Amino acid sequence: MKQMTSTKAKPAVAVAIALLAASAGFLAFGQAVSDDGLPQPKLVIMDKSLPADPAQKSVHAARLFYAFWNAGDPQFAKLALATNFTDRTLPKGRPQGVDGPLFASRNFRQAVPDLRCDIEQLIVAGDRVVAHLHFWGHFNGAFGQKQGAGQAVDFIATDILRVQDGRITDNWHIEDNLTLMQQLGIVQP
Repeated sequence: MKQMTSTKAKPAVAVAIALLAASAGFLAFGQAVSDDGLPQPKLVIMDKSLPADPAQKSVHAARLFYAFWNAGDPQFAKLALATNFTDRTLPKGRPQGVDGPLFASRNFRQAVPDLRCDIEQLIVAGDRVVAHLHFWGHFNGAFGQKQGAGQAVDFIATDILRVQDGRITDNWHIEDNLTLMQQLGIVQP
């Protein structure tokens, strides 16, 4: 293979490296992330009276948040959640603020390391996004004193997110915990 020694190639390589470095900086400093690779909602129902830009920012923030739940990467949560994020249905023992979802994901992934989250539908109206979610994986770890044996975990959840300036400021959520506890063997069916 012939090596490129052209002086034209060197500036092109430098520009490519600079663009890669700049894009990595955007992610590190919480700037917008491309929708590529984020979970795709199966259905989006949008209030047509909303201006396009805020509506798309709301959808993007929700997709970032559910990329966090899908992959467990805290960077997605930090990009999606406002610094003043408030969990309006905070479970006992979970810290308030951005640390709450990070804590919940880390602990739940000890029980279900392959946890995945599908966005069944998003409903966007005003500054709210309602998300119908489907979580699934396998109980291969430990949940409290209970050790998993690889059994399937498959349950639904619903979130009501408040989004301002492209960041989630509030979340009201409910999970099908009865189904989950039955699947984990904590509660008998």
